[in-house]
Amino acid sequence: MTQTLPSYLKHHFLIAMPHMEDPRFAQTLIYLCEHNADGAMGLIINRPSGLNLGDVLEQTSPGLDIPAGIGARVVFNGGPVQSERGFVLHRGPGHWEGSLDLGPLQLTTSRDILVDMTRGRGPRESFVALGYAGWDAGQLERELMDNAWLSCPADYQILFELEPEQRLNAAARSLGIDLSLLTSQAGHA
Repeated sequence: MTQTLPSYLKHHFLIAMPHMEDPRFAQTLIYLCEHNADGAMGLIINRPSGLNLGDVLEQTSPGLDIPAGIGARVVFNGGPVQSERGFVLHRGPGHWEGSLDLGPLQLTTSRDILVDMTRGRGPRESFVALGYAGWDAGQLERELMDNAWLSCPADYQILFELEPEQRLNAAARSLGIDLSLLTSQAGHA
């Protein structure tokens, strides 16, 4: 019997299928920061939280001078786990205290990156979220087998340049799929 090695989806997008019943993930696009035998971690990249970076910085760094362009940046609802904790997904020069090198991107959880962003010393491209989506070992694989998600390689133009409401359909189109034509009924052929 031939054993197939698992295929991990780090640096991929997860596209919620139309029949996704969990309201926390319905109509979401997730960037997978990590996926291995221990589980997976990602950020929902198309669900604005209703807060902007100025709101967050006023709470975490009172008295900090916040330029209007930085303060107006949208903060996203990254997922239901640790929803009070901030995550900055970024690329470009620089390294901050709580940074994890993901390869093509970095994930930073320390406040120093936000302060540097207000001072014009932040990363070239960044995405800010509160909370993350997490899966235990084998959980994401089961959800993929149950057709809850589609996956495709991450496209950094979708992540950093498109408006939030365009991201989900753009990722699906990268696979040649029009989500509006898919049924919302779950099942297997």
